[in-house]
Order: sequence, then structure tokens, then C-alpha cells
Amino acid sequence: MQWSVLFFFNSILLGVGLAMDAFSVSLANGLNEPQMGNGRMNLIAGTYSFFQFAMPMIGWVCVHFIVEKFRTFEKFVPWIALALLAYIGGEMLIKGIRKEESKECVKETRLGTGKLLVQGIATSIDALSVGFTIEQYQFPMALVASLIIAAVTHVICIGGLALGKKFGLKLADKASILGGLILIGIGLEILIKSFF
Repeated sequence: MQWSVLFFFNSILLGVGLAMDAFSVSLANGLNEPQMGNGRMNLIAGTYSFFQFAMPMIGWVCVHFIVEKFRTFEKFVPWIALALLAYIGGEMLIKGIRKEESKECVKETRLGTGKLLVQGIATSIDALSVGFTIEQYQFPMALVASLIIAAVTHVICIGGLALGKKFGLKLADKASILGGLILIGIGLEILIKSFF
């Protein structure tokens, strides 16, 4: 493939498609932490963007250097994403239900670094397969495509966090439950998409 307007357009579309899982998780995080500031929003969106950049590049490297080994691993990717998101979502869901049952005021729960990294991996692990779709690119084009995907992801995630914050203030008592359900739903959606 050559450098062209079509290359940039396709990279943007890839970014939008890949960012939908990260958008949904961002929405859940905004619901769960409605008082987060702009710096924290950029940190969360930046984490997702980094993984959305790294996974296609890792996939590209796998295609070029360890193709057969990766093809064996590829069938497990949706199951890994489901397990990671179900774990985090289930934890949020249980905490939300317990708080509601005990009639406590639901307090904002800050997303820890470990969970943020797990979310970043889980929402971008399906982007590994993008390395197969961009395998015909030379390294500079694969790098630029991955950077475009990361930039699109960052913008979309900031939007998801802002929406989550807005509705999180109105739905504070249900935020943890809703966020957990969203994460579990995303994991199931990734798994179901892998069968079709």
C-alpha cells in the first residue's frame, strides 16, 4: 500500500472501530468517578490510547516474525478479554450491589493503576488482529496507522469519560452497578464477535 488519503481515512476508521470498547469502558469509569479532573481523564484516555497503539504494532511484528505461533494464540484473545473485563466488571457490580443493600451513600471509587492497565489491555487485545490487516504496510506506515488509531482512541475516550461524568453525577447510586454491567457486556460482545 502507498501513502494516500485512503490510507489515512482507513486508519481513522480503524481507530473508530477499535475505540468503541475503550469508549464504553471510559463511560463506565466516568460513571464510577464523576469528580475526576481533566488530568486524570487524559491519563485514562492516554492509557487506552497507548494500548490501542501497541497492540496493532505487536500484531504487525507477530505477522512478520512469529506468524504461526501467534495464529495458535489468536483464538484465545476473545476469551482473555472476556475474563479480564468480567473480573473488573464483576468486582464493580458486587461493590455496587453491596453498597445499595447496606443503604450506604455510594462514594466515588477511584480507578487504581493496576485496574486501569488491565482495562487498557482488555479493551485493546482484539487490536492485535489489526496487525494482520496492516501486514502489507512497511514499518513506517504501520507505525503511522497505529499512531492514528491511538489519537482517535484518545479523543473518543475523553468523550466517553465526559459523558460518564455527566450522567455519573445524576446516577451516583447506580454508577458502580451500571459500570460493572457495561464492562461485562463489552467482554461478552468481544467474545461473540469472535465467532462471526
